Amino acid sequence: MSQVITRIAPSPTGFMHIGTARTALFNWLYARGRGGKFYIRIEDTDRKRSTTEAKRVIIDGLGWLGLDYDGDIISQFERAPRHIEIAETLLKNGKAYKCFCSNEEIQKFKTEAQKSSKSTLFKSPWRNTDPSKHPNGPYVIRIKAPGSGETIIQDKVQGKIVIKNDLLDDMVLVRSDGSPVYMLAVVVDDHDMGVTHVIRGDDHLNNAARQNLIYKAMEWEIPVYAHIPLIHGEDGKKMSKRHGATSIEEYEKKGYPASGMRNYLARLGWSHGDDEYFNDQQALQWFDLHNIGKSAARFDLKKLQFLSGQHIKNADDTLLLNQIIDFYSKDKKSIISTEKVELLKSGLYCLKDRAKTFAELIEKAQFILTELPIQISSDAEINLDKFGLKMLETLTPQLHNVRWVREDLEHVCNSVAESCGVKFGKLASPMRSALSGQTKTPSVFDMMLVLGRDITILRLNSAQGI
Repeated sequence: MSQVITRIAPSPTGFMHIGTARTALFNWLYARGRGGKFYIRIEDTDRKRSTTEAKRVIIDGLGWLGLDYDGDIISQFERAPRHIEIAETLLKNGKAYKCFCSNEEIQKFKTEAQKSSKSTLFKSPWRNTDPSKHPNGPYVIRIKAPGSGETIIQDKVQGKIVIKNDLLDDMVLVRSDGSPVYMLAVVVDDHDMGVTHVIRGDDHLNNAARQNLIYKAMEWEIPVYAHIPLIHGEDGKKMSKRHGATSIEEYEKKGYPASGMRNYLARLGWSHGDDEYFNDQQALQWFDLHNIGKSAARFDLKKLQFLSGQHIKNADDTLLLNQIIDFYSKDKKSIISTEKVELLKSGLYCLKDRAKTFAELIEKAQFILTELPIQISSDAEINLDKFGLKMLETLTPQLHNVRWVREDLEHVCNSVAESCGVKFGKLASPMRSALSGQTKTPSVFDMMLVLGRDITILRLNSAQGI
């Protein structure tokens, strides 16, 4: 078999829909897992919506997902002369014809057909007209569709699709203004790019039969088709804003790790046994077209959060630290100091276990990132009452000489709590408030170990007004 070549061909609409991202991932996995090539083509023929910014959003989205591509990004609009060339070739070979019918004539035909309960499939009177009898006026170029027989599509996901040829019209290839239509452009571009597998949403399934007319007329090899079901919300309806975030950019901004998003999107309509959590190497090894389901996949935010949490938990600390720093700089528009980065690095062991996003992890890490004077929340301030401060006053001097290991810190804190007539949990509350300004944090012992002796004592003293 020849080298596998796939592509993603998004229209620049201002954001990358999560469905487009999944389609890109499927194409990337299939090609990369077989040593093939993965291309990007921007279908930018709609000049009003096609902006440099919209293109940037798509490229940034693919970049965040970690989907590398081959060659240069292709612009469909810039290839219009090539599309016209193919239409002219079809004309020359008698596989297409010039149609001089006006829109009014076409509409009149359809209206009369409806009244007579006949097919509204337009039959152009110009199909077999001798070119010498053509008028000097505007025309479109139409392909000559077969009037009988069947078109069969062996789809790798949907199975065998049979379409009666008498249901296919002589579709327009070139408009009267000389511009090529989308259906022609897609086929020419896929052929010229050497695309072997067209993996796309099943909303394009009906296009396949019409596009095959061009492949057959040009005697080009037809690619392997795999039309994947769309993504629905949890209510079973087509995914939209009412279901939450629909663009990849929004999930990036929320702090989901790209590895977790890749894992989740791969499982969204495809399966490998009962495996839920897996890494890129496993996905590249396992992914195929046969295990893509035929029914629409349902977006499950809880499953995404679970998988994202697993990827954070199991991430290499150096890689995770760099991702956190990058997310923080974009989210907070500020840079974490070198000193804080070192503290974060030492504290990852107690920060990453239950965090589902980088945003949650950073929230847990506020005890590291905060500066004196610590801003104490109203909930945390309640713990710093007269009795709470008295316990801190008893504890602080004993922290100067204790060995800074968990076992010894636990012993000292438990002894202080006992001397104050309470259990440790009662002492932990004012300690947590003093060290972080919050009520929900890692354990006080983890915070003390990460912050170190000097910062811990400094914060306890600050809470006491010392």
